[in-house]
Amino acid sequence: MKNNMKNLLTFNLVLLLAISLHAQQRVFPIVKNYGGIFEIPNAVEKPDSSLNYNIVVEVFSGSEKPAELNYALNNVARLINLHAIGGVSKKKIKVVVAIHGEAAYTLMQNDQYKVKYKTDNPNLALYKALDEAGVQLFVCGQSLIARQIDSTKLIPEIKIATSMLTVVSTHQLKGYAFFKF
Repeated sequence: MKNNMKNLLTFNLVLLLAISLHAQQRVFPIVKNYGGIFEIPNAVEKPDSSLNYNIVVEVFSGSEKPAELNYALNNVARLINLHAIGGVSKKKIKVVVAIHGEAAYTLMQNDQYKVKYKTDNPNLALYKALDEAGVQLFVCGQSLIARQIDSTKLIPEIKIATSMLTVVSTHQLKGYAFFKF
């Protein structure tokens, strides 16, 4: 009985070790510290590294918990990192983000965000990382007015557009692929 227990314990430890050695770490090839993804070395379908990836993303989702990072914004970072891990160089990835709806509140400077939500804005460093990765970030001017967000109190990485609709339509007519988060 003791030998069976010992063998079972040894087997479980070896199995746990094998699983942990096989576990992968998230990587952040372009957008540092955000949008972590896993390398898939055996993938047979990958992005075409000879193409230019021009992508316009509509971000409208807010966070259910204002103290947590906005999932939709983090997904923009994932989109970029996934193309990079698939072999596309940074210079061939051009992303434009059109922010509106509930997501517009994530653009407020920390003091304004704190007044509204009683917590620090967890999205500030992500916006900075997206900006540093070359992402063009626009907020819908219509959303700012409708949500009574002071345009002088936005984070510096953001530019104001006439609307999300015009950002998306203009870039789609220029041949950009469209995503909606």
